[in-house]
This record gives sequence, structure tokens and C-alpha cells, in this order.
Amino acid sequence: MTYTLFASTPKAMEDLLAEELKTLGVNGVKTTIAGVAFEGDLATAYRVCLWSRIANRVLLQLASFRLTSQDDLYRGVQKIDWAEHLAADGSFAVSFSAKNSQVINNTHFGALKVKDAVVDQLRNRFGSRPSIDTDQPDIRINVHVHDETAQLSLDLSGESLHRRGYRDVTLKAPIKENLAAAMLIRSGWAKIAAQGGSLVDPMCGSGTLLLEAAMLAADYAPGLLRDYFGFIGWKQHDAACWERLRAEAVIRKQAGLAKLPMLAGFDEDRHAVNTALGHVARAGLQKYIHVERRDILDATPADSWQAGLLICNPPYGERLGDEEQTAELYKKFGDVLKQRFVGWRAAMIISNPELGFRLGIRSQKPITFFNGALECKLLRLTIEESAFFIPKARNSQERWQQVTDISQATAPVISSQEHSHETEQEAEPDLPPMPTASAEMFANRLKKNLKKLAPWAKKNQVSCYRVYDADLPEYAAAVDIYQGRQTWVNVQEYEPPKTIDQHKADQRLAGLLAELPVVLGIPREQVFLKIRRKQRSVEQYEKLGDSGQFHTISEGGCKLLVNFQDYLDTGIFLDHRPIRLIIQQQAEGKRFLNLFAYTGTATVHAAVGGAKSTTTVDMSNTYLNWAKNNLGLNVSVGEHEFIQADCLEWLAAEAKHAKPRQYDMIFLDPPTFSNSKRMDDVFDIQNDHVRLITSAMRLLAADGVLYFSTNFRRFKLDNEALSPLHIDDITAASIPEDFARNPKIHYCWRIKHHA
Repeated sequence: MTYTLFASTPKAMEDLLAEELKTLGVNGVKTTIAGVAFEGDLATAYRVCLWSRIANRVLLQLASFRLTSQDDLYRGVQKIDWAEHLAADGSFAVSFSAKNSQVINNTHFGALKVKDAVVDQLRNRFGSRPSIDTDQPDIRINVHVHDETAQLSLDLSGESLHRRGYRDVTLKAPIKENLAAAMLIRSGWAKIAAQGGSLVDPMCGSGTLLLEAAMLAADYAPGLLRDYFGFIGWKQHDAACWERLRAEAVIRKQAGLAKLPMLAGFDEDRHAVNTALGHVARAGLQKYIHVERRDILDATPADSWQAGLLICNPPYGERLGDEEQTAELYKKFGDVLKQRFVGWRAAMIISNPELGFRLGIRSQKPITFFNGALECKLLRLTIEESAFFIPKARNSQERWQQVTDISQATAPVISSQEHSHETEQEAEPDLPPMPTASAEMFANRLKKNLKKLAPWAKKNQVSCYRVYDADLPEYAAAVDIYQGRQTWVNVQEYEPPKTIDQHKADQRLAGLLAELPVVLGIPREQVFLKIRRKQRSVEQYEKLGDSGQFHTISEGGCKLLVNFQDYLDTGIFLDHRPIRLIIQQQAEGKRFLNLFAYTGTATVHAAVGGAKSTTTVDMSNTYLNWAKNNLGLNVSVGEHEFIQADCLEWLAAEAKHAKPRQYDMIFLDPPTFSNSKRMDDVFDIQNDHVRLITSAMRLLAADGVLYFSTNFRRFKLDNEALSPLHIDDITAASIPEDFARNPKIHYCWRIKHHA
């Protein structure tokens, strides 16, 4: 007899299950959501229950009917002759699920309806009723409702097939057996094992991956250890067929174990090792799997082990505070792989793709799996030198360490600049040495720029300026000089394109950092490195550290605080220097409004310029406090207001007043994009600038002026929508001399009301 069958599986494993069923000789395979439909006789169904490493359950469909009322469920169940499946004094359990049902959405109620229909039928016919057993019933009835269709089936697996029988069920495992099997199959373990390759799990935990690997390599049926299936107590069970299949599986297992390669697992936790050893013993594999207590950083294969597959389920770092520690673990683990497992293949499942980059080994295209509800990626690596790379640094300190390590690993040839100053005292003795040719080109360009800009800066009393901005494509960084009580250098590395070899980029950056202190005659400790990547949201405001070290610089007679270590930007945008000076020159007696104020530098210039009053608005309390401290260094009198608010919301609220605030001068320098948690909506400068400018103009006095600026390079001002206003493009005049090499650093407009 041919039955309609369905094998369920976790999400994203449907195709893998379909492939497996075909290898078991199953016909009519059709992949659907969360499983595979197929047809076959009882032997086919039994074979899937015994041999499937991927399925959760195997369902044998008894009926399908339309469900438009609760009575339809009762009647549909009663149409089955349950005496053909269950003894009147037998036991059963019901599993009920529903999706998009308008009739029954309470699964407990649905299960009770099904139970009543079965019990009533058998009691009315035989005078006795079956009992409910949720642990190991004679049969398990499965009902799934989708929209108006109900599928009624017998669950032949009884309990989920991922429960092989070797695990202590009282222990919670981090990974289910069928997910572990899927990882091994997608990692090519069967082929590696057939060629004699070894398997190592350096974080084996309770041993699930080791056991699934052994069973897969030894042709060991995953259901062979189980003594209970959902068909054992079924009245139509073919016991002889089942015993033949089991006997065949035993023979295959014995033959497979004779060819089993080396399998070893390590774990630093004593309890995990003891648990794994217990599971290995339950599976009868204690002669074939080696487990010992060993830290992951001490994982190494024995000389006698043939190179094969290293596979593991490392920690995901999902808990609060774990991310930094987990990232460091992955970095160290990557070093272990590069040093001790060259020639091996590796596979691991992770939830955060960024952690995979910490390994420093290129992987194949990741495969999506779900560990419970958590979406994960299976990384597959070939551990060979051509696949090694240096992971992107997560912060400036880590990036500095990377390039320092590279420079120290380079042959100790003194650079041209060090050689020319060898009798002087400016150069620090711990500067990382670099080959002469590697940074000479950068050093020469830096000298050339200094020769031009230093006199200009001195003449115009500019103490902080950009001296280099990726002038040479090979040295993609911006270099800013800050002069106060001492000289500091802020280096912003531009992330190289993927086409650039990372090692070469690292070497060039190391050379740049080595030459800077020598050319400028400053200690290395006064050079700071930042990583400038394509920004997401208001990334320039994100905190990077907690040094709390502020330094005072001056600009146009104003004292301003800068911080080189804790934030991506220092607290002052050097390219806006001209517009700040314009504000200072025009501020006397004016009411000044600074929107998206950041650290309030424009407010300071207005106050020093004699503004009658200032209002500073920003969403960040941190930066408002910074702005207050900046102002406190310069003035102690005057009307100065600081408001923590979303500028868009604040403008809208102020504009609604019968007599809204009025300002004579407004500075508007919004971020390009923001999706801050404190904002209700996503802000996009291109889409929202008309609304923003229009709202700000409602607060601008009749003869006032608004200065609007943006750093979005593809920005297009909507002149048509803003036609009621008088707008002058003053971009050219607002670009300072030190940014002339990069005239698109920002755009700037002067906006007034029409007379």
C-alpha cells in the first residue's frame, strides 16, 4: 500500500532533507515549507524514521478536510475508523497546530476536540475508552490546520527524530542533533571521512558534533539506539519489516565502524567533558572517539592524525557584555587554526557574521541555518595561507596594534626620514621601522604640503588644519594637525576597496604612521589613529573609548576642547572653520540659533563675536555638556540656552506657537542620515531638507540669515521647492585653504527671506 507521507525539518533545511530522502530511495519528493512531502509504503516510512539525520518527524496522512466550524473538526476526525489504528483500551496523544485559521486558533482547544472525537467513537463502539499518554503513547495523532484545510496524520516518529537516544535528556544542549548532522553534511564530512581524514571539535561541549560525525562516517543509522517510535503500538505496524530494516542497519554499522577515522574532541570545562564521555558511551563509541579536557587555544592535532575537518559550535556572544570577549576569542582561535591546522578544512556555525571575520581566514559562501529561532551562518574554510587575511579592526586601538605588528615584523631597515635625522632627538626610539621605499613617497608629499600650508596657517592664525588628504592613492588617509600646548596629529584611515590587498594597505598605513612623528618632530604618543568607513546613521558621534582626555585648542580667538581617543571625530569639524568665522564676524547683537549643534563650536564663535543670545539644540546630552564646557572656556555672561531635543520635533513645536521664537542668525548643519533610537522617524538629509529648512525659516527674523551646510556629496538642493526663499550658494567661499584639494568636502548656502 502506498501512503502519503510528510517529513518535517527545521527551517532552511528542507532542501537538505529532500536530498537525503532521495539517497534513501524515496520517490515523489516535493519540498515545501518546513518539510518534504513524499509517497511510499510502510518500509519507506520506516526507513526514513530509522535513517534520516535531518528530519524531525515523519507523518502518515490519514485524511484532509475543510474546516469552517468547530463541528467540522469533530466530524472530520470521526470519519476515520480509529479501531483500525488503536485498541479500545490503548493510549494516544494529540498534537494540534493552526496557521491563519479563523475557526480554531487555540491549539489546546483544538487538541481537546480531536481527543473527544476519538474517545467518543471507540467508547460508543466498545464500551471502553483509550487513555491519554503524552510520553510514549501507542499512537500520536497530528492535526495541522492551515486557512480552512485540516490535515490529519499519524506521527510515526512518536517523538522528534533528533533525539537519537545517546543524550542525557535532562541536559539542555546548545545544538540539536539534526542541525549538527546538517553542518557535517554541508561541510563535506562524508567525503573527508571516506578518504581517511580526521575530525576535531575543539569546543565539543556535550559531544553532539562528535557523535553525529561518527555515526555519519560509520554508516550508523541515527535511529538505531531508539527503543520507541510512534508506530510500535500502532495496530497496522509491520513488525517483521521493521526488524529486517534494523538488522540491516546493525550490519552496516559494524562494517562502518571498522573504517572509522580518528575523531577527537576538546573542551576546557570538566563537566562538559564528563557529559560528552557519557554520551559517547551510550552510543557505544568509546573505542572510536577521543575526548579530553583542553583549552581551545591548546587545540592541536597529533602528528599521526591525517588532516581532515575541524568543526565546532563556538559561543555566539549574544549575551550583553560578551561581544568584546567573544571577538577576542575568535581572533585567537583564528591564530590557532593558521598555526596548527594548515591543510585542514574547518566549519563553524555563528550568529554574527562579523565574528567570522575575526578569524582572518576567507570562507566559502555562508549557508543559513536556524539554531532554534536564532538565524545562524555556517562558515566553511580551507585553512591555507592563500586564504589568510588580517581582520578589519573594530576600533582605533586594535587598528594601531595591527599596523604596529606588521611594521615590527618587517625587516628593520631605517626609513629615509629616520636616517636623515639620526643625530637629532625628535624621533622616538620605539618607532616601528619600515623599509625605505615603503613610505618615502608619503613623507615627501607631507613635507611638500607642510611647506605650503604652515606659512598660511601662521599668517591666518590657524592652529588646527588638514595637512594631507589621500593625496596619494596608495596612502588613503587624512592627516590633521592640532596645535595647542603641544602638537597632536589625528589620522583618519579611509577603508580601502575590496580590490586592494589588505596586507599591502596595512603595510602602507604602518609606513605612514612611522613617518609622521619623524617628519613633524613629535612623539609617537601624540599621533592618534581613527578608522573612517562608510558611515551608517550618525556613526561619527559613536563613542569609541573612555579616556576622558580633552585638550584645548584655539580658533579665531575661541578656546575649544577636543578629544582624540574617545570618538570617531575630535569635537570640531575643521572644514567648517570659514563659516564659523563668518558667524563670529556677523554675530554682534544678534540672536543666534545652532541646530544639530554637536559640541557647540559655532555657538562659541557667535558668543565670542558678541551675540545677544544663543540657543544650542542637540539630541545628545553628552555633546550638549561638551558644548557647555566649550562656552565656559570663553564667556561667563550673556543669555545662553542649551536644549536637548530632536531638532525636527523641536522646530515643528516652536513653529506652532502663536508667536514663535525669532532669531537673527541660524546655523543648520544636520547629519546626512540618522535613525537614532531617540528619533521616531528615520532622518535623511536629501529627503527631509526642504521640510527642515522650511521649519527653520519660520524662526528666522525678517532680515535674518540662515547658513545651511551638508557633507553629503551627492546632495541636490531642491531649488524649486524652496523658491519662496532667497538662496545663495557660498560653497566655494566656505572651503578653507587646507581643504582646497577636496572641494566637495561640504556644500553651504546662505538663505534669507525675500524682501
